[in-house]
Amino acid sequence: MSRKKLLNLALIISSLFGYLEWSGGNAAFLYQMEFEVLSKLFEDPTSVLHPFTLLPLGGQLLLLATLFQRVPGRWLTALGVVCLGLLLGLMLFIGLLESRLSILSSTLPFWVTVIFTVREHWRSPTKQPV
Repeated sequence: MSRKKLLNLALIISSLFGYLEWSGGNAAFLYQMEFEVLSKLFEDPTSVLHPFTLLPLGGQLLLLATLFQRVPGRWLTALGVVCLGLLLGLMLFIGLLESRLSILSSTLPFWVTVIFTVREHWRSPTKQPV
C-alpha cells in the first residue's frame, strides 16, 4: 500500500476518535455517534439529515474511495479532508474555547495527519492515470 493510501486510511481512522461532551454529562466518540447515525439512516432517514452528519460521513466515503484508486487523487482527498475538517475543526474550536483538553486532544491526531497528507499529496506532481 502506498504512503498516500496509508495517510488517507489514517485520516479515516483518526476522524473516528474525535470526542464530544455536551450538557447532562453526555459524551461520545465520533465512531459511536456515527454508528447511531448509520442505524437511524435506515429506520428514519429524515432524522439524520443535517450538514454536520452528512458532510463528515461523505468525507469518510470519499477518502475510502481513494483507497481503491491506483493512485489516490489529490482533489478527492482534499474534498474528503474539507468535509471531515468542518466537523473536526468545530470540535477543535470548541475544545479551545471551553478549555476541554479531552476534546482538544481528540482532534489533534486528525489535524497532524492532515498536515502530513497535504505535504505528501502536494509534495511532487503526480501523474494521474488516463
